[in-house]
Formats: sequence, C-alpha cells, structure tokens
Amino acid sequence: MKAGQYVYPFAQGDKSMKSLLGGKGANLAEMARIGLPVPPGFIITTEACNQYLGRNEGLWPELKSEILENLQQLELEVGRSFGGERPLLISVRSGAVVSMPGMMDTVLNLGLNQTTVNYLADEAGNRRFALDCYRRFIQMFANVVLQVGHHLFENILTEARQRKNVRTDSELNEADLEKITAQFLDLVRRETDGEFPEDPQEQLFLAVEAVFNSWNTNRAVVYRKANRIPDTLGTAVNIQTMVFGNLGEDSGTGVAFTRNPSTGEAKLYGEYLLNAQGEDVVAGIRNPHPLSELKGDMPEIYDQFLQICNKLEEHYREMQDIEFTIEKGKLYMLQTRTGKRTAPAAVRIAVDMVGEGLISRKEVLQRIEPDQLEQLLHRRIDPECNDRYIARGLPASPGAASGKVVFDADKAQEMAQNDEKVLLVRPETTPDDIHGIIAAQGILTSRGGMTSHAAVVARGMGKPCVSGCEDLQIDFVKGLFTIKGKDYKEGTVISIDGTTGRVFLGVVPMIEPEFTDEFRKLLSWADEVRRLKVRANADTPEDARLAVELGAQGIGLCRTEHMFMAADRIPVVQKMILASDLKEREAALCELQPMQQSDFEGIFKEMAGYPVTVRLLDPPLHEFLPDREELLLEVDKLRREGSDSSLLHEKEKLLHKVRLLSEYNPMLGHRGCRLGLVYPEIYKMQVRAIFLALFKLLDEGMPEEKLQPEIMIPLVGHREEMARMKKLVEITAEDMFAGKGKKLTYMVGTMIELPRACLVADQLAEVASFFSFGTNDLTQTTLGYSRDDSESKFLPYYLQNKIILINPFAEVDREGVGKLVEIAIKRGRSTRANLKLGICGEHGGNPASIEFFNSIGLDYVSCSPYRLPIARLSAAKAALQG
Repeated sequence: MKAGQYVYPFAQGDKSMKSLLGGKGANLAEMARIGLPVPPGFIITTEACNQYLGRNEGLWPELKSEILENLQQLELEVGRSFGGERPLLISVRSGAVVSMPGMMDTVLNLGLNQTTVNYLADEAGNRRFALDCYRRFIQMFANVVLQVGHHLFENILTEARQRKNVRTDSELNEADLEKITAQFLDLVRRETDGEFPEDPQEQLFLAVEAVFNSWNTNRAVVYRKANRIPDTLGTAVNIQTMVFGNLGEDSGTGVAFTRNPSTGEAKLYGEYLLNAQGEDVVAGIRNPHPLSELKGDMPEIYDQFLQICNKLEEHYREMQDIEFTIEKGKLYMLQTRTGKRTAPAAVRIAVDMVGEGLISRKEVLQRIEPDQLEQLLHRRIDPECNDRYIARGLPASPGAASGKVVFDADKAQEMAQNDEKVLLVRPETTPDDIHGIIAAQGILTSRGGMTSHAAVVARGMGKPCVSGCEDLQIDFVKGLFTIKGKDYKEGTVISIDGTTGRVFLGVVPMIEPEFTDEFRKLLSWADEVRRLKVRANADTPEDARLAVELGAQGIGLCRTEHMFMAADRIPVVQKMILASDLKEREAALCELQPMQQSDFEGIFKEMAGYPVTVRLLDPPLHEFLPDREELLLEVDKLRREGSDSSLLHEKEKLLHKVRLLSEYNPMLGHRGCRLGLVYPEIYKMQVRAIFLALFKLLDEGMPEEKLQPEIMIPLVGHREEMARMKKLVEITAEDMFAGKGKKLTYMVGTMIELPRACLVADQLAEVASFFSFGTNDLTQTTLGYSRDDSESKFLPYYLQNKIILINPFAEVDREGVGKLVEIAIKRGRSTRANLKLGICGEHGGNPASIEFFNSIGLDYVSCSPYRLPIARLSAAKAALQG
C-alpha cells in the first residue's frame, strides 16, 4: 500500500484486505486472484469514505485524479472508452466491511447518455437492449443520486405494461422503451428542475458520493444498530466493468448459495432470470426461476457454475452467497460473500463442514453466534392446522408468527413500540423498510423469490418470512388486502409459517421446537470447551425438567414466591398476610407448607445430582394482595348499594391491610431478608418445607449424594442480617434433623443485589458459603434506574442519542455494575477462598455478559431454561477467547 493511496485495482487486493477494501471488494479481488471470471475493476477504500464523510466537502481533487487514473487503466484493459464510441459502462456498488445486504446504494450501467446509448445499440446490434440499459440507468441514478422517488418511475412502467397488456418489462418492445426513456428524462426535469447529467465523469463522481453518503442513510444506521456494527467502519466503492444479462435469452443473471440458507442442506440453492439484470432478482420485482432449471436452459454454464461454487466454498471454508451474470453464453462472477442463513442452517452447515474436514470443532464454536440459537427455540405452526389456511407463498425464512397486518414500515414500528404484534405485508420490501422489518414479528410479500431482499434480511434476523405469495393483492388506497377474491382490512390478524410458506387467518395452534442431532452435537462440543457451569432459573418441576433436557447443571435460582401465585394458593397466602396475630399467621403457614413441600419434592427429584439454589421469599407482601385502586372501587360500590354488609366488612378489612402494607418505593422497602427478620415464621416454614421434601425423597430411595440444596437469603446488605438469617436456617434444620435422626448436607448463601453488599463482601463471606449476583436489582440500585420506568421513558432516548451505548438491563454495565461484582469477588474470596460464585439475573443468558463473567472468574451463570443453549455456547466462546 502506497502512502495516501485510496484506489486499488482488483489485481492489488485480496481477501485479507477486507477492512480497507470492504467485503465485496476484497472478495472480487480474491476471485480474480484465483483465476475466476470476474469483470475487471477497481476499489475506492473505506478510508476514502471516512475521510469524505469527515470533511463534508465532496470528493477532493487528489481522489478524483486517482479515480480517473484507474479508470484509464481499466479502459486500456478492456479496450473500451468511457463516454466514447465503444463505450465502457460500469457499475458503482457499495461494499461494507461487514455485509449489510441491500442497505446501501448501487448504480448500474453508468456511462450511458443520449449519445453513448446509440453507440451501445450499434455495437450490440440490438437497440432494444441499449434502451433497456438506459432506462434502468436513468431510474437508478435518479433515485440514488438525485433523490427522485423510485415509485414515480415504477408508475410509468406499470402504465406502459397495462397499455400493452403484458406482465413483465422484458415483454416491452423497442418503441415502448424509447417512449419510457423520454418519459423518465422528463420526470427528472420536473422533479429536479434540471437536466439529467450527460457527462460520464460527472455521473461517476456523483455516484461515488452517493454511495459514500448511503453509509449514513436511516436504513443503514438502523441495520448497523440492530446488528451491532460500528458506525466508524465506512464503506468501500466498487467500480466494475458492466456485463449484461439483458442481451437476450442467451443472457441472464442470478443469485446462489452454495448450501440451502434455510435448512443447511448441502445442495446448490438459488434463483435466476434470463434476459435480466441483477437488481431484477434481488429486488423481488420479477419472480425468478429455481437455479436447478438452469441445467436445462444452459447445461454447460450450469456445470461451470457448479464447479466454481465448489471451488469458492473450499477456498473460503464457508457457505457462500454468490451473484453471477451470463452475457451471450459467457459466465461472470460479480460477488461472493459469506451467506446469511437461519440458525438451523448455520448449525447444520457448521457440523457438516466438520464432518467434511473443512473446519475444526473450535472453529465451529467461534463461527456460530449464540443469539442465533434462539431461533431454534421458536415454535412452529401445527401441521395439522388446515381449517384457517388461506394462501401459500415461498418458505423464505423459517419460524412462525402471528400479528396484525400492516402495510407501512413506519406504522409497523409505531405499533410495535406500543406493544402490538404486527406482520409487515408488502408487495416487496426495500432497504428503506428495514425499521419496519425489525419491528415486525414476520414478513409477507406478494412478489419476490427466495433470494429477494425480504428473504435475505429476514433470514439474517431470524424472523419468519413468506415471499412471492401470488394470491395476495394489496390496495393501499382502500387499506385492504385480497386473497383469492376475498377482502380483508389492514389490521386483520393473520399467521405465517416461514418453514412451509403457508398463510392462515387469525392466531393458530403452535407446537414446541424439536432439536436436531446437529444441534445437540454442537452443544456437546461447547460443553467440552467451556469453564463456566450453566444453571437454570426454574420455579416448577416442569421448568426443572426442561432445564435438564436443555443441559442445565443445576438450578441457580428457584423463586419460592412464584409458588404462592397459583389460584388455589393465593387465598391461603392472603390469609397469612391478613392474620391479626402470630397464631393466625402460623395456622395459614401450616396450610402453605405442604404445598411448598410438594413443589420442592418435584424440583429436587428432577434435579437429582445437581445443586438447587432456593431463594427464600423476596417480594413485599402487598404484591400478593388485590390492587389498591380496584379494592377502592369495589368498596365504594358496596357502600353505595348497601347490600351485603359482611362482604363490605371483609373488603374494608382487606383495604385497610393493603393501605398498611403499601410503600412509596417497594423495591427498596420491606422485602427480602427484611421480611424474614420481621416475620421469621415465614422463612422457618419455607426451610421446613425444603427439608421435608428432601427427607421424603430419601424415604423413596433417592441417594443422599443426589440431593444438593443451597438456601439463599435475598437482599442482604449487612453482615448481621446474614448472620441472623443463617442462624434461623440452622436452628430450623437442626430441629428437623433431631426429629428425623439424620443430618443432611446443605449450604446457606446470599443474593448480592445491593452496592453495599458488594463493598462489604468480605464481611458477608464470613457467614455466607456462596454468593449469587442478582444483577437485575443490582443494576437498578447501582444506576438508580427503575427498570419498568426507565425502559419506557428515557432509556430509548439515551440509547438513540448515545448517552449510553448499551441497555444495562440487557447487557451488564461493566464500568459500574461490573466493577462492583469484581470488588465483591475479590473481597469475598479474600475471606473465604472456596466461596462459590454465580449470577442469576437475566444477564446470565446474555452472550456479551457471559464473556465478562467468565473473565472475572465466576463459577456459573444461571438463566431461563430456553436461554440455556445460548449460555452454553457463549461460555464456550468465552473460554476460547480467553
């Protein structure tokens, strides 16, 4: 690389230069280097883009000179003249470092004007072809560079097709295209108050600036945010000699994946169109043919293409997404990149490639992103459900979703922000719809194929998509969609199955996910590598059973209050709360004890051989009582009606208790260990229920070593709180051991969820045998954020305006909460070297947080059962990065 060099011909690049040349440019250079048929060209670097955006003054003279020098070399290489009689036409395409399909701009057929279109027609001996290229160029350049609405050109094309009574643009003749081209130029004059640029050099520089500027379009920014791509990378610009797929029936264009991106099947997958240019396929404007049919249309080209696909996959050791064009029976490669795929496909491809000797097990673990696995846990529509079936399209991205039909991306985003589930339904999607796609549960389009924009983006995001549903017609003006002659209003609830392509009316039955052998094999490889143990947060025997199936090595958090919420238990809990004295309260607790014991029996039975951390009652008591406002209304109604005096007395008594127990800030109020200290009989009952459950299982024949209870005291901030609570547990346990004539092994520890607890962790560790970090509450108490309020009020603003870079409730705040956790670990282990350390907040299932927890030496993470596969893979990746 020369100092100050901003432009590189393909011959000077290779795949290692991705950060400088962008993914597309580096791969074009690499394909040329290994001898594949690539149209010549050159690349303007990402550094040039960042300098251009930073200067905000347009292209500078030195960069223009460097572009023109490389353009002259390109003219010599291909024997053509840019703007001359044997015209050189070029494509100007974006190329980010990290693939962002469809998010930035492209201009094809650049170099055409009212003179060169005639040269092109004479050379090709086909004026229709030249006019087709020219009208495409005017539309694309005017839209991308001059900001003329794409739909205005489409309206002209639609009117022309209707006038001729044809379905596709390829059926329009030379005279039609002459008229359309003139209409396009008139449209540009009206919309811009100026002439369409005729000078090819001016066209080129304007197009380069437009591609640079597209890095900061709303759709690109939204996509980067959704995929956590840094804003500082910039995009390269690829200038490449045009090859033409629209020269007739011996020409064409297509997109292919070397393996099926939906299922992972090791079989070439893709689509093509004859007599078309590349945008026709990916934009979903025409419904293309499956790639397998190319074998019949052009058998030699198909065989050559198959060989190239195999070569590329072996060279990159990864599934490839390829764009190609056929010009007059000759094949050209226009792009190769790592293919976007669904989670099931990612797992199958990775495991298959290990079997084929292409990659190692460790590479598989580093290659698959943990969040992808979440897609494998999605439910799907019951295949037996047929009574509400209304249409079928192409199964573009697997999974199932239900929601209200919305035609507009902005409206989809707005409704989703109000917690409404929506499906984005469009003729086809464009990159400008990206915010609506992110907001929607799934996507349904009436046009487009399996490699259309909607399909590719949906697969990358793990959202279900059905594309090319030809029975679907949308009337934007009337706010209706029609399927098989029947009208439905926008807002109607439908369901889509992206695995089968089926569309249903209303919400339909779903079935639980099934895990493949490849999925289980991948996780077994992760388990061989990771250091962190992975537990589950589980409150019922059913949750515990699911956790074991998904690989849990214990329960890190069993919330006993959830056992109180069942309909048959709430009345007993309320009786305990409303008790006027200790005797009444203990009587109610005696009723609750066998219920809790039964739950514990089931959980310990399912978790035989694994530790189970039981958190004693944490929330304030008023949470188990009726809502205060509802009670007030009920009492007022009874007073006005003056009917049932006994019921009124009962409700007034309940209202009085609710008022006594209500708190201004219950999260920091009478809860956790404070409840246990003021009402020790509650914690005693829970401890008795735990040990009664253990003795019952022993009586049933379970080996003692299979029972590993850990009793956790919540919300401790002082050593004396912990000491008194531990003493309560020990006295209760000893009483039971004396009665049973047998002692059991158990641990007593605490949940660290207060900053003070972190700072006095050395004192707490004198009493506690384990710490479990409750990072949900620790985040609230450290940052002073109420989670429910902040996420609905100011957090979105903070994130959008980059006051903070991450949602601290989704990913641990390393600088604040993380530092406190590190302090607690260091101080706790300074007192008790073998102190067991875990985390049981929602961060326990977040990949970035798991990487942090692994680095600071925690023993385990605990998360909801369905996050367990994600945690297992994340822990393995953390160990490998180590």
